Amino acid sequence: MNVADAMTAREDVVTVELPGTRSDVLEYLQEKSFSSVPVVKPGDDGLEYRGIVSREELIKQPDEDQLVMLMDDEVVTTTADTALEDAARTMVEEGARRVPVVDGEFEGIITVTDVIHAIATGDQETDGTVEGYASTDVNTTYEGAPLPVAERGLYYANVPYTVVLDDDGDVSGVLTEVDIIDVARIVEGEEETGDNFPDQDSEWSWEGIKGVGSRYLPTRDIEIPAETVGEFMSDDVVTVAASTSIQEAAQRMISNDIEQIPMVSGEQLVGIVCDVDLLEALYE
Repeated sequence: MNVADAMTAREDVVTVELPGTRSDVLEYLQEKSFSSVPVVKPGDDGLEYRGIVSREELIKQPDEDQLVMLMDDEVVTTTADTALEDAARTMVEEGARRVPVVDGEFEGIITVTDVIHAIATGDQETDGTVEGYASTDVNTTYEGAPLPVAERGLYYANVPYTVVLDDDGDVSGVLTEVDIIDVARIVEGEEETGDNFPDQDSEWSWEGIKGVGSRYLPTRDIEIPAETVGEFMSDDVVTVAASTSIQEAAQRMISNDIEQIPMVSGEQLVGIVCDVDLLEALYE
């Protein structure tokens, strides 16, 4: 199976064109869960791929308006006829969830989710179980912890999830950065801040650029509800056992629109299986 068989084609990919400004991409990055957007330029033979603009780069250069100065033109790319196994290896080694597909012109994007979908449908064959790809290094939090505390845990651990534990230490839910973003209230800043921001001792609001999970929201103030994690977590937890096949785990990820699944033995949490971990099964 090649990249062409699994990728998201160009006509279904949101892009920005050169010349352009940060406003062309900022709203898109804030509203969508994607952390970057491809930059293209019309040419004689179609759209020429020029680079990627990421949310992180917008934050690093808050005063830069021109996309040509904000984009990264050294992001790894692949081609449509590349074997899917090789593209999966590139994603894992480069830590890239989205890889532009370029062959003379911009042809589309291949994502981790695209690869997981190919595994789930059986279009990309895999052998074995999740046991060999699960991590025992699991990010957890207590269901009674205030949501802002849990958010800080995601930020410092640099992961997009936390498994929620109850008073007995058993799994009671899962909280993701998307859950937090969904309930966070973005307060627009003003040119003169004045009294626009809460007191500096506020437990759940602050001035400056705020990181949420492994993605970032360039804004001057974000307010996160102070209620407990248990109020916002998903308590209908999808799990796998060590003996669950890789294909079945991929199917559960796709059908439930999730990127990670706790691995349990009986009722006990023993690990976590992330979608990118399953990509390794294609080339090892």
